[in-house]
Amino acid sequence: MDLYSTAKHTGRPFVFREGDRAADLPIGAHGLIGDGSSAALVRVDGVIDWLCMPRFDSPSLFAALLDPERGGFAAITPSRRPFESLQRYDPDTNVLETLFTVPGQGVGRLTDLMPWVDDPRAAMHEVHRRIECLEGFLEVDVVFDPRFSYGEDPAWIEITEHGVLARGSNGESVVAVAGRGNSWTRRADGGAHVRLKLRAGQRVWNVISWDAPVPEPPAAYRPFDLLRDTRHRWREWSHRLEYDGPWRHHVLRSALTMKLLTYAPTGAMVAAPTTSLPEWIGGTRNWDYRYAWARDAALAVRANNLLGFRSEARDFFHFLRDTVDPEAGLKVMYGIDGTRVPDERVLPHLAGYLGSGPVRVGNGARDQVQLDCAGALVDAAHLYEHFGGTLTVRAWRTLCGVIDSLQTSWQLPDHGIWEPRCGMRHNVHSKLMMWLALDRGAGIARAFGAADRHDAWNACADRIHADILARGISGDGKHFVSVYGGSGADATLLLLAAHAFLPGDDPRLVATVDFVQRELGEGPFLHRYREEDGVGGEEGAFVLCGFWLAEVLALIGRVDEALEVFSAHVDASNHLGLLAEEIDPSSGGLLGNFPQAFSHLGLVNAALRIDRALRIRDEGSHRVPHLIGSVPRTIS
Repeated sequence: MDLYSTAKHTGRPFVFREGDRAADLPIGAHGLIGDGSSAALVRVDGVIDWLCMPRFDSPSLFAALLDPERGGFAAITPSRRPFESLQRYDPDTNVLETLFTVPGQGVGRLTDLMPWVDDPRAAMHEVHRRIECLEGFLEVDVVFDPRFSYGEDPAWIEITEHGVLARGSNGESVVAVAGRGNSWTRRADGGAHVRLKLRAGQRVWNVISWDAPVPEPPAAYRPFDLLRDTRHRWREWSHRLEYDGPWRHHVLRSALTMKLLTYAPTGAMVAAPTTSLPEWIGGTRNWDYRYAWARDAALAVRANNLLGFRSEARDFFHFLRDTVDPEAGLKVMYGIDGTRVPDERVLPHLAGYLGSGPVRVGNGARDQVQLDCAGALVDAAHLYEHFGGTLTVRAWRTLCGVIDSLQTSWQLPDHGIWEPRCGMRHNVHSKLMMWLALDRGAGIARAFGAADRHDAWNACADRIHADILARGISGDGKHFVSVYGGSGADATLLLLAAHAFLPGDDPRLVATVDFVQRELGEGPFLHRYREEDGVGGEEGAFVLCGFWLAEVLALIGRVDEALEVFSAHVDASNHLGLLAEEIDPSSGGLLGNFPQAFSHLGLVNAALRIDRALRIRDEGSHRVPHLIGSVPRTIS
């Protein structure tokens, strides 16, 4: 077990010694801060090695995470080694604190935030960092080394009376200030540097401000006021949480993380704030996740509503509702402002995380045929109404266009949920989600007085249901399989139980759960599939799939197993409770883009499901309220 893993699991400080390569720290050795427009990763040694400005999908300002030499970074880190580091969030907030202890010298605390304001259109696009000496004496190095356009554009640097001004060739500008009267010097490797010497009780603010013409004195940025206001707003938001079950801490941290991943001006949630973090170290499964996937909507609408964050659920649904073009149809993913996702391209000048290239921006899966997305959209609409919303006529027309098209397209192959690059197949999960869309849609049609569509959609749902039972089953008829005519397993088969395709005690569903665990399980963790997908290379176990497994085990009454699987995945979160897309089952290390919305949505939904199953077991079903939206309106 490496030093990071040892520290995470024991609660001991992380130790940085002379000669250690901090750039080799694992993906999980980060916290996240954000302002509703973008987000920054802060390493446990005080280095910001990932930040795009001014939006999630903008070119990076700091990208040392993907190339320590070319990417650029900002740092506040002890000058002397060895030193120890502990990191936590200020309770109920997204204000990050890092405690440094330098043996023989002193103790300091670094506080990191991006100011959070109430108006989603008024993000300040600033990073505020406060370093304070708590005991003894502290010497720290402050580094500001921005590289515009994913590191392709070295900054033009000017040192002024109050700080550093950096400009890019396309007119970008960003400034950094660090206290008063401190003399910045140019670094041979790029950017600028200042060394601070603090005694107990002294503190210095480092402010990084985007699109600023010149550095101002630190007080001009009002850092104390913004720290206080940001803490207050986060705590006020957190107190809306309506869940008070046994995993409240993890559920709240997941909710806070999902809020950080939401682009406030539109309500869209990015899948992750990063690009190209590998699904296996040294592999090529590196994708750009800084966009909004349509299929995330149903998970997010359900989770946020059940937790009490109804405005977030509403805003994400409204984003999808207003973005879908009724004539062009539903797309796999959208830009955070509703525009088309950029073309996928490789950035050859960046080496990739720990050499895991290529680094990609944009996403080629935008043009795939993924018919399951229709189920997510219609399910989100169904949940929106169940939780008190009212669908508009415009939304109804959009839904009609999507659902009507399924009456013919359900018979076609597609690429499927996992975005393989090996062609199209008849994926059982896609058929399931089209069945769900028609089933949910039939209920919505009744509310709009569309009896003809209600009957037609119900009849089509029955045909798909029968088709899955006939063609999506194994040769011996005992369990479901991933594709028509195949014999392999896919973790999405677990959703047959989650969406109540058959009664929970149907032996085919129970056998399918066992089949998936047997074929895809590695300890308590679960891979998505093991078949060739046209991408190549290994990958880790998929976190969301593990939470699906925990949820379904609870649904079919195997609560103790559900608890075991759930606990293993919660324990795999990093020292702050953050989860990436995947896990290395052998080491427990996090893999893939980080933090991942899918993973945290999975945690929330599994926690609620298991909590309910425990209550039913202990108190009886008549005393436990139903989880709204967890089963379809009609079951064929």
